[in-house]
Amino acid sequence: MSLTRTIETLFRRFLPSPFVIALILTAVTMGLALIYGDFGSGNTKGAEVLKAWEKGLWNRDLLVFAYQMMLILVLGHVLVLSPPMERLIRGITGLVRNGAQAAVLVAAPTMLVSFFNWGLGLIFGAILARKVGEHAQRQQMDLNYPLIGACGYLGLMVWHGGISGSAPIKAAEEGHIQSLLAGIWPEHEIGLLPGQLPTSETIFSGWNIGIFLIVIVALSTLAYFMGRKGGASVLVLPESRQILNEKDANGAERLDRSRLLAGIFAILIFAAFLLQYLPDLRRLNLSPDMLNFFMLGLAILLHGSVAGFLSAVESAIGDTAGILIQFPLYFGIMGIMNESGLVHQISDFFVSVANEKSFPLFTFFSAGLVNIFVPSGGGQWAVQGPVILEAALKLQVPLPKALMALAYGDQLTNMLQPFWALPLLGITRLKAREILPYTLVFMLLGGFIYLGGLLFW
Repeated sequence: MSLTRTIETLFRRFLPSPFVIALILTAVTMGLALIYGDFGSGNTKGAEVLKAWEKGLWNRDLLVFAYQMMLILVLGHVLVLSPPMERLIRGITGLVRNGAQAAVLVAAPTMLVSFFNWGLGLIFGAILARKVGEHAQRQQMDLNYPLIGACGYLGLMVWHGGISGSAPIKAAEEGHIQSLLAGIWPEHEIGLLPGQLPTSETIFSGWNIGIFLIVIVALSTLAYFMGRKGGASVLVLPESRQILNEKDANGAERLDRSRLLAGIFAILIFAAFLLQYLPDLRRLNLSPDMLNFFMLGLAILLHGSVAGFLSAVESAIGDTAGILIQFPLYFGIMGIMNESGLVHQISDFFVSVANEKSFPLFTFFSAGLVNIFVPSGGGQWAVQGPVILEAALKLQVPLPKALMALAYGDQLTNMLQPFWALPLLGITRLKAREILPYTLVFMLLGGFIYLGGLLFW
């Protein structure tokens, strides 16, 4: 326990808010560009750095990316607030008979849901952990509640290798790889790059699915044995209920609550979805737009009315604040690195110390380290993605493997970085130091599996 308390103290004392970290990283990048950058123009370096920063801040392709990530989080949260999901959570909770069962029944469903959507999995795991705690309190059942909270956070250790993973689904968009390396590679070579990395080669590849299944089985088994050890918590949890506005609807308000209107609109979305994306679905090639379009229709259908859907959106929208305000700063960092040639220099360093076999491991560990300071998979892909892609191309490492190495490293250290745990801590009423002992154990086992996967697959 002393180790986890020390880690929590270090995070609290020396790690500022993610926005301040983004500002510090911006300043550091500017300093490196002033010292080592090569802009190849007659202007002063200071002016060139500021111009590159401004250009990156408002990169239109990347701003679209930021909005796509916001929608993935919001729509995932909206889905978990729907009545069918609430019934699913109650059904799982009703199966709990002891602490070991509780740990497995929180861990496994949370990871499965998070593979579909990380925003959905984050809130689903938090609410499921809370409901299991309330159930244990009613049944006077011995329960290690901090362990259950840690199990509800496990989705953040599998999300980036899943369907909503920022790097793999963005790389699956036609032209994204080329746009990410534009300004880094000569224009005549950009056309030689692959237009996209299909998700059939990343998320839905046999080796990624295999690693994911091994992680689920191993972590669920570990959760079961830790749950058997007991460590009963003193639970004082008031029953949490979603309060719905049931007042009579009058006039145009009836449209807001009309199940017929919501159903028709959802059917129109699904029809357009199939017309537009069926060929990509058959090839198992996903994109952010495809995922968000499907979740929009599903969320409206499951809520059963426009009013219910909008009420859930209002509850979920606050979680997007970090993406909204931090992503442009990461894009500015990327702009400076691209224009100054720092991407070339960093990738050349990787090429000098790594080879085809070791490069995925370098990528894995560096991604895990970067995630502590850039707790956003999308922001990390914007900053680190060009470096990883260029170095992988030079070392002739398969791009899907390099990309997934970044994804695995990024998601692993979420078990150490408490930023995304804040919604869970608020819902479960736990403290970071209470769940850290267990998330660290899960992180060690998960890291062993991911490293093994990168070495042997």
